[in-house]
Amino acid sequence: MMMRRVAPPASGEEAEAEAEAGSSTMPDWLETLLSTRFFLACAAHPASPRNECNMFCLDCPRAPPSPAFCYYCRSHRHQAHRVIQIRRSSYHDVVRVSEVEDVLDISGVQTYVINSAKVLFLNERPQPRGAGAAAGKAAASPYNCKICARALLDPFRFCSLGCKLVDTKTGGRGGATAAAGDAGGVGNDEAGGSKSVGGAARPQGRRRKGIPQRAPFGS
Repeated sequence: MMMRRVAPPASGEEAEAEAEAGSSTMPDWLETLLSTRFFLACAAHPASPRNECNMFCLDCPRAPPSPAFCYYCRSHRHQAHRVIQIRRSSYHDVVRVSEVEDVLDISGVQTYVINSAKVLFLNERPQPRGAGAAAGKAAASPYNCKICARALLDPFRFCSLGCKLVDTKTGGRGGATAAAGDAGGVGNDEAGGSKSVGGAARPQGRRRKGIPQRAPFGS
């Protein structure tokens, strides 16, 4: 699945002003959406081919037994409701901008294009680590998520809807917690990286074997 970034806003100042203007209260169903597990098999239709629970109803988000439901449940119970479909990108949940832009303030959230459609990530994702291309781009990016400090491709303020929700609930002070955590904590680096020991960085990796010494020939 190919993913490319959306053209950035005209300027960082415009994005900042737009996000500040749209920092209204979020809808009640958003927290339920962000905490719901999707893509599980539907218990009501276990033998059906399209039984993955990747639908979410905006009109009855707390309907039992789970807010997530499948294609067949939509036809039976949510036919006249506002329903959005959750999709996957790199094992993370995304939603199309066209499905939520009229019911949710998404200003300031980084958008991507997947299969010719603009999407948003629902929740925060792990930071790129190591020496790969993704980690290199992250290190070179001048833009970061205000909440989790994840590197962004363009001058947006948040990497996901979840991070924007944190900022809204804390009145714009959520970034201070993330910054304090980054400064005070020591992250676990992946194998092959470096580990902080006594304030100094000690490289971690496989230790080279010594050069084998051949026993001297007898005289």
